[in-house]
Amino acid sequence: MVSDLRSIKGFEDAWRPPIKPGRTTGSRILARGLAKGDMSTRARLNRLTEKAPEVMVKVTGRTRDPAHLRAHLDYISRNGELDLETEDGAVIAGKLAVKELAVDWAAEQLADRRTRASAPFSHSLILSMPAGTNPVALLDAVRAFAVDTFAGRHDYVFTLHTDTPRPHVHLAVCSRGRSGERLNPRKADLEQWRQVFAQALRDRGVEAEATPRRARGVTRKPERSPVRKLKERREAGGAPMGQTRQSAYREAAKAAFQGDTQLRPWETRALERQTAIRSAYVAQARLLMLSADATERALGRKVEGFVSEMPQPDSQRLALARELRAASREVRQERGGPTRGR
Repeated sequence: MVSDLRSIKGFEDAWRPPIKPGRTTGSRILARGLAKGDMSTRARLNRLTEKAPEVMVKVTGRTRDPAHLRAHLDYISRNGELDLETEDGAVIAGKLAVKELAVDWAAEQLADRRTRASAPFSHSLILSMPAGTNPVALLDAVRAFAVDTFAGRHDYVFTLHTDTPRPHVHLAVCSRGRSGERLNPRKADLEQWRQVFAQALRDRGVEAEATPRRARGVTRKPERSPVRKLKERREAGGAPMGQTRQSAYREAAKAAFQGDTQLRPWETRALERQTAIRSAYVAQARLLMLSADATERALGRKVEGFVSEMPQPDSQRLALARELRAASREVRQERGGPTRGR
């Protein structure tokens, strides 16, 4: 990352993923962002402190057989009611055309004798932005992202969904590449994909950023989609609590009522990492506020305010423990009993 202002040693490490680089490919979109200064330290700090919307790029699944592939393409096209767009801008319209696409992709994989039986037929991605984002700009940004990332190597189709508050695009990518290579995204790839997508949005006038959660003071991972859906069904009265959720509540209950408050190793590591990140932000803010440049001094004050508003480091276990203690106090209050025991 190229810096355009003085920064303390190691400051920009908070923005880098804790993984080994080297698997990602070059990106013309990111190169344009660097040339324009969008990826500079100054620009990123401004977007971070002004809370620019964070992009989401998520691999939601992989299809494992022809029927699964066909079902997924039917789902994202709403059984042929929504058009699917290809790399060259062609439109796959209607249920029959979607079926033919699924047959073609499956045939290519089944004809390759080098392919393992368990190898996925396609990868399913969702790219989204918060409510209020221009869906036309979003779709065009995904179009550019897909060309930058997959064009000439993997077949793909995509379509825009606006049936939820967050506009999002479903992108289905043929796992077998045109030269026989297999798509196997890792953390480094996903990090670069977020950066490419965010820059494609900025190129279209949409404020967007792609910083790691820890750089924003967030220490809890979001719930995985299957877990979240089970929770929603249970709360709606349609399903029992899942095993993962039951186990989480059991651990939280020990912290809430049995005095098991000792931090787990991963909680300690997260706390130490957050302490280091926040200390780096504060040191960078102080350095900026010593600048002779009024703009840099103002940015330093913004960074200082950003750190002061960061959420307290937390874990799912401790957050659930607080929920359980609060629920217990409410029950005791309703029964007229003592409310101690926090």
